[in-house]
This record gives sequence, structure tokens and C-alpha cells, in this order.
Amino acid sequence: MEEKELQQLIDGCKKQDRQSQEILYKRLYGYAMKICLRYANSQSEASEILNEGFFKAFTNIEKYDPQWPFKSWLSKIIYHASIDYYRANLKWSHMEDLGKSNDPSHEANIEHQLGYNELLAVIQRLPPTYRIVFNLYAIDGYSHEEIGQMIGISASTSRSNLHKARQKLQQMLMVAHSIVVLFILKSKNFFQKPEEN
Repeated sequence: MEEKELQQLIDGCKKQDRQSQEILYKRLYGYAMKICLRYANSQSEASEILNEGFFKAFTNIEKYDPQWPFKSWLSKIIYHASIDYYRANLKWSHMEDLGKSNDPSHEANIEHQLGYNELLAVIQRLPPTYRIVFNLYAIDGYSHEEIGQMIGISASTSRSNLHKARQKLQQMLMVAHSIVVLFILKSKNFFQKPEEN
């Protein structure tokens, strides 16, 4: 989408023009949905977050500063909509504050062997609190202090949840990798008895 066209759509949205809102929504749907899918348990949950995020963007579009990229502004709204969704729908009681957490010394890089969709599916299987902290820290680049302020936990709890998320991801990725290897071996008849002469 060209800058001039984007600015026209933003101007239309500021005037609450439904057609401009619809076009902007459709043009940025894929970009915003990728963010939502990282935080959601399912496609339908991601859609809820996406719609809430766009609603917030359209109702606050007057606050957008054209000196900054629109996608960056929208992505921050989507991140916050994701966090707000979990604040409203989850109980945080199962989170543990373990104080200081040690980062894993050396992690397997199995994730490099998987595609984006497979990795996304594995991340979606993380418990919600681990998934949020993992996404905010590892993908979106927030510090533990910032994450703590965003979701109402201490920085040490954020570090602990990141550590646990990484451990769970490693376990899930190893299982996924093992299944793929077994499937390949089975498809090549590796497990058949050799023919006798």
C-alpha cells in the first residue's frame, strides 16, 4: 500500500468513514492477524483480539502521529489488545514468583528446522502466561521490567515465566522433531524386515 493511499484511508477513518475503515482493515488484516496468532490459543480467539484491536485503533485514530509509521502504531495497539484480552479472561493465580531465574545455558536450535506455521502452532500450545511473556520478550523485544508493568507481574516472575516457556518449547519441539523423523523413516520402509534370500 502506497503512503499516499494509506494517508487517505487514515484521513477517512478520522472522519469515521466506514468504507475507509473497511479498506484499511482488509489491507492490514494479515499483518495484524500474525501478531494476534502469536498471543492467542486459537484462530477464533485471535479474531476476537484482532477485532478489539482494530476497534481501539479506529476509535483512537485521532491520536496517531503521522511522523511515525502507521503499522508500528497499529502493532502497539494490537499488542495491548492481546494483553487486555488475557487480563480479562485469565486467572493469573498459577504463575509462580521464583525470584531470580537462571537463563538456560545452551538451548537446542530445533526451531530452525521447523517452518513458521509449525513454530506458531507449538507456541500456541504454551500456557497463556508463558506464551505472553515469551512473545513480548523473545519476539517483540520488551524488557522484563516492561513486561511486568504491562501485565502486572514482577520482573523476576517475567524471567521465570520466560525460562519455563523456553523449557516447554524445547520439550514440545523435540517431540515434534522426533515424530517427523519417525514418519520419514516409516515412509522409507526403514522398519521392515529385510527380505530373506
